[in-house]
Amino acid sequence: MLDADGVLRGKVEKYKDKAIAEMSSLNANEETKSNSSRSVSFDVNSSASPAEPDDKPDQTSASFSVGDIVVLKSDSSVLVPIIGIDTSGSEVRYSVFHEGTTAQYYESQLTAEQQPSAKASTLTAKELHAYLTSLILLSPSSTKLFSLRSGRVQFVPYQYRPVLKLVRADRPRLLIADEVGVGKTIEAGLIIKELKSRMDISSVLIICPKALVAERKWYLEMKRFDEQFTALDGSTLRHCIKETDLDGEWPQQYQKAIVPFSLFDSNLLFGREGKSRRAKEGLLSLDPPPKFDLVIVDEAHHLRNPQTFLHQGVRYFCENAEAVVFLSATPVQLGSEDLFTLLNVLRPDLVIDHASFNQMAAPNKPINAAVSECRGAEVGWQGRAVEHLQEAAETQWGKLFLRESPAFQSAFDLVRRDEISDHDRVAITRTIEELYTFSSLINRTRRRDIGEFTVRTPETLNAPFTVRQQELHDKLLDTIANILSISHGQQNVKFMMTTVRRQAASCLYGLKPLLSDILRGKLKDLEVTDESGDAPAELEPALLSQIKASVDEIISLAENLDPDDRKADELLRVLRDKGKMSNNKALLFTTFRHTLSYLAGRCEQEGLRFGVIHGGIPDEERADLRKRFSFEKERGDAIDVLLSSEVGCEGLDFQFCDLLVNYDLPWNPMRIEQRIGRIDRYGQKSQSVAIVNLITPGTVDAEIYERCLLRIGVFNHSVGGSEEILGEITEQLRNIEESFALTAEQRERQLQQLADNGIRRIQEEQTLESKQAELFGLNVPNQTWEREIEEAESFWLSSQSLQKTVEAYFANKLDPSGEYVLGEKPLKTLRLNQEARATLLTDLRKFPRSIEPVWRHWEKWLKGDLPTLSVTFDQKTAAENDGTTYLNVLHPLVRQAADALQRSGVLTVSLEVVDANLAPGEYAFAVYQWRNTGVKPDETLVAVCDSPVVEARLMTLLQMATDSTDGKIQEAEQTKTLDARHHSKWSDARAEHIARNLELVQHRIQSLLASGKARCQLLEDQINAATNDKITLMKQRELASAQRDGQRRLEDLKKSSETADIHAKPVVVGRLAITNETER
Repeated sequence: MLDADGVLRGKVEKYKDKAIAEMSSLNANEETKSNSSRSVSFDVNSSASPAEPDDKPDQTSASFSVGDIVVLKSDSSVLVPIIGIDTSGSEVRYSVFHEGTTAQYYESQLTAEQQPSAKASTLTAKELHAYLTSLILLSPSSTKLFSLRSGRVQFVPYQYRPVLKLVRADRPRLLIADEVGVGKTIEAGLIIKELKSRMDISSVLIICPKALVAERKWYLEMKRFDEQFTALDGSTLRHCIKETDLDGEWPQQYQKAIVPFSLFDSNLLFGREGKSRRAKEGLLSLDPPPKFDLVIVDEAHHLRNPQTFLHQGVRYFCENAEAVVFLSATPVQLGSEDLFTLLNVLRPDLVIDHASFNQMAAPNKPINAAVSECRGAEVGWQGRAVEHLQEAAETQWGKLFLRESPAFQSAFDLVRRDEISDHDRVAITRTIEELYTFSSLINRTRRRDIGEFTVRTPETLNAPFTVRQQELHDKLLDTIANILSISHGQQNVKFMMTTVRRQAASCLYGLKPLLSDILRGKLKDLEVTDESGDAPAELEPALLSQIKASVDEIISLAENLDPDDRKADELLRVLRDKGKMSNNKALLFTTFRHTLSYLAGRCEQEGLRFGVIHGGIPDEERADLRKRFSFEKERGDAIDVLLSSEVGCEGLDFQFCDLLVNYDLPWNPMRIEQRIGRIDRYGQKSQSVAIVNLITPGTVDAEIYERCLLRIGVFNHSVGGSEEILGEITEQLRNIEESFALTAEQRERQLQQLADNGIRRIQEEQTLESKQAELFGLNVPNQTWEREIEEAESFWLSSQSLQKTVEAYFANKLDPSGEYVLGEKPLKTLRLNQEARATLLTDLRKFPRSIEPVWRHWEKWLKGDLPTLSVTFDQKTAAENDGTTYLNVLHPLVRQAADALQRSGVLTVSLEVVDANLAPGEYAFAVYQWRNTGVKPDETLVAVCDSPVVEARLMTLLQMATDSTDGKIQEAEQTKTLDARHHSKWSDARAEHIARNLELVQHRIQSLLASGKARCQLLEDQINAATNDKITLMKQRELASAQRDGQRRLEDLKKSSETADIHAKPVVVGRLAITNETER
């Protein structure tokens, strides 16, 4: 066995001997210079010495000695050790060790270090809680999640699975392949918050379809995490590229940007042709390339074709990013070209080609078999589990990357032990599950994995046209056919006419304003877009003049339409019935703004309490409408009915509502799923949700609804599945309905065939994925990941602990008798006078200035005149009160509190706690902070106690402990015993850490060299085979990037092999009195 501790001790001894020899030589030189009276030398710091002779000390001897720690007068944060003294000049000069080199200062520039008081500082239980929280806030651990309850969203445990995977992966790159409706966007937001709590994440690039930019989906979702993003158009993106070319970095004001897929073209990547040099600059030629801290790609399956500009541009951003997250409901199966492509872009160092992709999957089947044996625990299970692990190790991937890994060796050794308890067997199972080769790369959460949230109860309400309405509808279809013949089937005209047909199916009373908008060229605010995110293009003036008379005729008919509207009447009946129930909330969706306006008028006539929400409503008003919609029916300011456009509810959840009305239907099954998902979601209290679809027979909506959407089953259960299949269904639906030359029978037949094919493909996909789930390690039981999330949660980062930390900060910094956080309920008021705000502002300015919205808002309030601020530490309250300041782990107040509470010197505490399961008595304990260095740095709090039983539960006991009534402190002899106990524990842990670090580094170097060689060879072959200059240039750049990346990672690994250690420092020592419940 490697004696890692001995190896390191030897290195330390050599380093110490060398340092002593150098110091002795230096002192000898100083003495020689003094004796020979030749001690004058140039000193860069001499100008900082006092200018007047009277200010210089009249010295005959030095005030400090070699080895003393001194402080720079000009910067009290700099502490340096003295390693040499020169007394030969008019003022004593010292050589010090500063920032890795030797520096010289005169004595007048230095002052003695302020030694902490010899008397130990005693903490109360409340102060100890705040101090421990502050330590954890400033020293993130890989075992704990900081993003828990960090956004203005509902706490949903399974959404933290990808966060855990990304944090624990050897490289922060992850494909989130969750099904539609699981919450991929929220998971991305949680990842941003987690990374920000661990490192300086200042630049984030989101790349997504144009439709999601037009709908502001990402902008609104990120606002729920207090993140401000800017959507870039073509000119702004070109500006960013130009500025990056000039300044060498991406412009700061666009550090958090959203870029649509549609902007990736030849000009963007390779630059425009031109005479000047800058005219040719494109994204791929930027040197240095833009380096984002995090790149997020939504609907990443659109990268499937490596020849597209989108694929090449996204790959370029990913190559130069610190972390990358792909979002896509891509089926996880070996035959999926999409999956291979995405993993190849994410981790080209691992998934090099199709052969390596298949090789990587090979060990998972025997690993899955070993896991099954461990779970089943049948007679002889250990032997069979060992055989399966050996089988995994004998695969090609196993030989290259798996069997020499520390994780595999640990699992193999554990399962061969003689005696294994049930507790140990469960732990072994989890260890083996971590061997799944795709586990760290893919997160796949399916609706069936987490269970259906509720039962969906769909109902179809048919509302036929009246005679007058039917006449208008028929006349409209004739006019559309005429317009299409005149325009010769221009695509933008077909799209606009389809929009008109859909408006007629939705609400004939919205037809007149829509047609008027078309004639006046005012379509940009209608929120109607195609699946690519493009709004209808305005019609050409010549065509408008040709069709104006026909359109005016339709408008005239619409103006004279009788008020008898069966569809609206049916809706009002549904709403009246719902209003009689205890839960009287109803959420209505429509695609069209003009339909919204009409329905708002009908609801007002009916006397309903309603609200209207669409893309043009300001964010603050949207949040207020959502809040009022959530109020109990007894409140006077409550809203019972919310009328929403397609994008109106983006970023809002309504799990308190159990009735959804589709007044019209989108043709995209994913849009329908997103509508239903606003109420059918985690936290829905009703056992079932009602989905009412209002359909007018004979319209385009009715045709698609009956022939296709109903049969796919989207209203009965979550279709989940693949975004690719659902997207193709949507595209084919539009093609069929825009083929006006088809007869009614032909349309019906094609729609039915489309539905049949869609159902078959979805079923085949689900079956294949279920069969192949074991190849990807997807069949992890719910209780396994639920336990992981539970273990990743920390009491010391809870809302209660954060509040205690902030209050302790106020008590230390301000008047300790003051009360600053007011209110017993989760929604609180922070009250600080001007002097207190000025004090906190001074502390805030000790941190580097930030452009984050939360930071700016906090700074603005501290500078302002208002003495109060609405705050909360509670996630649910923050989600329901958008204007309230959310004091979570990343808020600057919490951060400055943690920083200000840091202490030095010996801290003691005297506590007591009630616990019926432990022997009563007095126990000495200590808490240390360990900082692990090496390839996987980490920081943890470690407890030691004179009782091993109490030691195992000490951190939990401290959570409940209160101040001791007798105030006894730990005796000196007990402190020595604890120190010896800690040293033994630290020595064992350190030796194991160093040994495992070395094993891990060697394994990663071996893997890096093998995969790097194969990757570079593949790229060289592609360069030699390329016939297109642009492809050659792209592959050459990709090869250069791969070589740089490989060399950098190799150097980092070699460095990590030499730096493994555990730095330990005592946090607190104390005495804990344990009593039983019955004794009190």
